Amino acid sequence: MTSDQIILFSLFIAVFALLLWGRFRYDVVAFSALMVAGVTGVVPYEEIFSGFGHEATLIVALVLVVSAGLVRSGAVYLITRTLVNAARPLGGHIALMGGIGGVLSAFMNNVAALALLMPVDIQTARKAGRAPGLSLMPLSFATILGGMATLIGTPPNILISSIRAESLGEGFSMFDFAPVGGLTAIAGLAFVALIGWRLIPRQEGEALSEGALAQYVAELTVPEDSKWVGRRLYETYEEAEKCDVAVLGLIRDGERLYGQARNSELRAGDALVLEAVPEALDEFRTALNLAFSDNSREDKLKAAGEGLDVLEVVVPRDARIAGKTAQAVGVSWRHRAVLLGISRQGRRITKQVRRTQIQPGDQLLLLVPKDTGAQVADWLGCLTLADRGLAVTENTKTWAAIALFGGAVLAASLGVVHLPVALGFVVIAYLLMRVVPLDELYDHIEWPVVVLLGSMIPLGAALETSGGTELIANGLVALTGGWPAWAVLTALMVVTMTLSDVLNNTATAIVAAPIGISMARSFDVSPDPFLMAVAVAASAAFLTPIGHKNNTLVLGPGGYRFGDYWRMGLPLELLVVAVSIPLILVFWPL
Repeated sequence: MTSDQIILFSLFIAVFALLLWGRFRYDVVAFSALMVAGVTGVVPYEEIFSGFGHEATLIVALVLVVSAGLVRSGAVYLITRTLVNAARPLGGHIALMGGIGGVLSAFMNNVAALALLMPVDIQTARKAGRAPGLSLMPLSFATILGGMATLIGTPPNILISSIRAESLGEGFSMFDFAPVGGLTAIAGLAFVALIGWRLIPRQEGEALSEGALAQYVAELTVPEDSKWVGRRLYETYEEAEKCDVAVLGLIRDGERLYGQARNSELRAGDALVLEAVPEALDEFRTALNLAFSDNSREDKLKAAGEGLDVLEVVVPRDARIAGKTAQAVGVSWRHRAVLLGISRQGRRITKQVRRTQIQPGDQLLLLVPKDTGAQVADWLGCLTLADRGLAVTENTKTWAAIALFGGAVLAASLGVVHLPVALGFVVIAYLLMRVVPLDELYDHIEWPVVVLLGSMIPLGAALETSGGTELIANGLVALTGGWPAWAVLTALMVVTMTLSDVLNNTATAIVAAPIGISMARSFDVSPDPFLMAVAVAASAAFLTPIGHKNNTLVLGPGGYRFGDYWRMGLPLELLVVAVSIPLILVFWPL
């Protein structure tokens, strides 16, 4: 081995040892290794920071912003209301989401499929009161598995098809991968749904239970053009139950309706009296297209174009608003704010929210102009509660946000434009539409994940250019001389999987596909089974968060450590090998 190869292999061993130990954060470890590589010269100076502009790094950052836009536009609520039931057992939820993710990944880029479903999964976990980490890793693995089934499902398949075309004169067609990749994906999805998720370390204390949050009594108004005008109040109960909202009653012309209010026909201007946590109230408002209680003030706020913030405050005894109503102190006309709801533990609120006398200890939910929350809270004399990232859903832009995202995925799938460019246009459109506020743009990016990818990509490239991967290939060819076909394919898959867990899957396919072709020629057999083995193995990167962009995407939101992936990933990789080898020999005989 050359000195560069020795240094790089030593660095990779040290990095993985430290990451598995878990004492230091993964981004610090990876960046430190990159600095050592730069000082020793194994990564040229001009390439040290090339990983931060790499396509994989940009895709991860852009996908996180696009996911935030899909949440803010109400697209995620639309999917959760249609497909997902938070009361479903965790295993059933993973089976459903994994199945949807697998099918989507077969016909669209699997990174884009995860981008669409990840916020849905997080939202469902919130409603179910469990840690999102219990289901995000299975969802990531499911979308990776689904991508194996078609030519466009994952970049390694496209690369391997092009390498076959260069070497043999013709590439693979759209569904050539389906007999092996599709059946392997089905077996993998079954494992993930039935067994795999149980192997994830339990994340105690990370679940956000709605029962532990303040329940606000709030009002939402029926707009003039609402489809609910003329329908009965009780018809909203089913949607309310899905959103975990309690419908307490109805206010009409300033008077609370009692008795048979549930049978009352809804009219424009009626206010539904509700009780729920802030996120559930926003979801219910989005689902029914309702307006805030003070819709005239809401219209003025939107017309100002400043954007809106949701603020939670608690009322101390000496607060300006204590003992008064929001209407009396002029919350709306003095600060252009809207009182959305009041949380008063153990005590009933029987008046309109704006006309209810505020008491010390009450929690208030306020809609305020962008970046004025601290000023409003200070004027009211209230204490701001910890920021939980509450936001106002832009439900009037739901279908526009979905159409933009769908169009970008379609354009990327057809090869009209590269995926990062397509996602970049989506981000720009979301900013122009104010779906994602400009001042929140960078808040949605998991920067430690970006640093991890930006640091590891140059190290992986250096391993390839230094001849480290070729060294592995030559050793593999020498080792498998005289072995039976199934053993040779197994060895190739194991080495390819190992490389894919260290490099990204695209780089692995570029390195391993020529190795497979040369091995086939040395044994004087068809190269197709070897290329299929490389295709499956390059995508089966389940041991680390850096082998596949989807695993990297869920690292931060799932609250995972570097060493958490192998617990479910190792048996899944063994299953993939055990299932795919016989399928390759049946459908692609030597």
